[in-house]
Amino acid sequence: MPLSRFEGLHNFLLIWAGQLISSVGSRLSSFALGIWVLRSTGSTTRFALILVASTIPALVVSMVAGALVDRWDRRQTMLTCDLLSTITMFAAAGLGATGHLSIWLIYLVVGVGSVSNAFRTPAFAASIPLLATREQLPRVNGMAQTAIATAQIVGPLIAGALVSWISLPGILTVDALTFVAGVATLAVARIPKLPSAVQKREGLLREAAVGWRYVHERPGLMGLLAIYGSTNFLLSMAGVVIAPLLLSFSDPARVGVQYAISGSGLLLGGIAMTAWGGPRKQIHGVLAFWALAGICLAAHGLRPSFTLVAVAGFFLFLMVPVTSASNSSLWQAKVPAELQGRCFAIQRVLLHTATVLGFCLAGPLSEKIFEPLLRRDGPLAGSVGLIIGVGPGRGLALMFIALGISMTLISITAYSVPAIRQIDELAEASSMPAKATSAGTGSHGATAAGEEPLCALSQEARP
Repeated sequence: MPLSRFEGLHNFLLIWAGQLISSVGSRLSSFALGIWVLRSTGSTTRFALILVASTIPALVVSMVAGALVDRWDRRQTMLTCDLLSTITMFAAAGLGATGHLSIWLIYLVVGVGSVSNAFRTPAFAASIPLLATREQLPRVNGMAQTAIATAQIVGPLIAGALVSWISLPGILTVDALTFVAGVATLAVARIPKLPSAVQKREGLLREAAVGWRYVHERPGLMGLLAIYGSTNFLLSMAGVVIAPLLLSFSDPARVGVQYAISGSGLLLGGIAMTAWGGPRKQIHGVLAFWALAGICLAAHGLRPSFTLVAVAGFFLFLMVPVTSASNSSLWQAKVPAELQGRCFAIQRVLLHTATVLGFCLAGPLSEKIFEPLLRRDGPLAGSVGLIIGVGPGRGLALMFIALGISMTLISITAYSVPAIRQIDELAEASSMPAKATSAGTGSHGATAAGEEPLCALSQEARP
């Protein structure tokens, strides 16, 4: 039987609550594991390998994972992933309690979490349009962004306190228990299934290619994909150099304060998007707010002022939930249900690739190009330096200005492309032949035919 509008929202809220709790636990354990590695080895390189272990496995399996998610029951997929994560974290806690937890086992634990998340994320994303109406999508996606922000703020805060109170095995046990909450909510929730006629079986690689062809044949979706990748690439570079920028004129304590202020912007933006629902034309929520975000990003470099950076960071992250939720809603409305997992996996691959490239390039660009430009005797000291200053950290400031201007120009340029600007007018996925609106599928209205969100900053792998 199809779910009613209110039944769908009830089930979404159940799943959302469970995933929120487990996300907080994941942030808690990732923070604690990082501290443990740094304290145990004193090696920044080994600490950085945690990022590699949380990214590369997901990058490798994402395309196939998307095709499998489209084959499998989405609720069962998420339930299996949460059960696997529960077992993994309990096992890690046991190894830690007996003194057998090594650095390589931590990489393995993080890698298993990365693979699990590669399946869980598209399954959750592809479930949203089966539970919410077309009109509800922006607000529901705003709630998803709120959950991300809450986990990013609450997780490290709790972890910072627990690290000094309880041992690493205790923290890992807490994380395992948060996954139990996710399992419990999924056990009682209901997600409509696609009709068997839609669940057509082909080779996995061929099925994965179908998702790419669907996107490639629609210039508007390709444009959104390009914006998604480029903005995440720019933001990943900014994420690497924000701490060095702050430390060039401030102290470590204020770095933590700035992170908290930015996180509060992300949280308030998610709440605002949930209440507002975004602009009527969702492409404006993507492009206009990315353009504003670019201005905020550039503002980080105007002066060596903590107040300026904190305010700019707050408004930058205030914009992110609007862009992400609007972007998600567009993809959810334009991609049929049977392709959701695959199309979302494409975005995951792009996200991980852009993030890794940004992390790899940020250091060399800042040290070899931007910082030398604004040394006291640098090439730009007598021009740009007269405006934003010279000396240590001002090259990083110039880098922020360049990144912000690039982001704004990308958004303005995208407005000049008709296929992107008019994407709201692209035929809804519900009008396609293979749609999940048959009796007994549990789908409803325009949203049942499927959608795949672009959760721009929700890439964190659960350790």
